[in-house]
Amino acid sequence: MLIVEILSPTTEAFDRGDKFTHYKSIPSFREYLLIAQHRPHVGQYIKQSEAVWSYQEFNDLSAALSVSALDCRLVLEELFQDVVFPAISRPQ
Repeated sequence: MLIVEILSPTTEAFDRGDKFTHYKSIPSFREYLLIAQHRPHVGQYIKQSEAVWSYQEFNDLSAALSVSALDCRLVLEELFQDVVFPAISRPQ
């Protein structure tokens, strides 16, 4: 029912594209979480009907998402516990 992917720079496009398309052929598949490793970010796809998927993004460590496939709530702060994100260089 649920598939979770930890995204990497080299596989992110494939995970969001062809791999997701393949996963959709699994009859019991209902929910897809894509978790970034370089920043606090989770993308959540939930199947609404055979051809319709809703999408939500969560970008703040205080954000929480409901994972219906597990009947639980995930708080990004707990999900990313002990993860040290690389510093982002900002233009001067």
